[in-house]
Amino acid sequence: MYAIIKTGGKQYKVEEGSSLVVDKIDEAKKSQKIVIKEVLLFSDGQKTLVGRPMVEGVSVTAKVISQKRARKILVFKKKPKKGYKKLQGHRQYLTELEITRISV
Repeated sequence: MYAIIKTGGKQYKVEEGSSLVVDKIDEAKKSQKIVIKEVLLFSDGQKTLVGRPMVEGVSVTAKVISQKRARKILVFKKKPKKGYKKLQGHRQYLTELEITRISV
């Protein structure tokens, strides 16, 4: 049994017991359970439900494992022969989830 969910503008394939890292979910605290209702596709092996755009009556329950930040990404801009250089760093905020249940 698996589902395809949408969170943070991205789509993820999830199964019960799997864990994934998504963009930060602001209202989520550590060890809190959250319900994701934006399910795009659901399959239990026998039948597949495809949403238009969302599947009605299907939700995914997940437990927040941690709120963390990704590794630093360096952004370097340069214009040749002009003496222009700019170095900037960025660390993305992330939420780590463990999928506990897919309910129909």
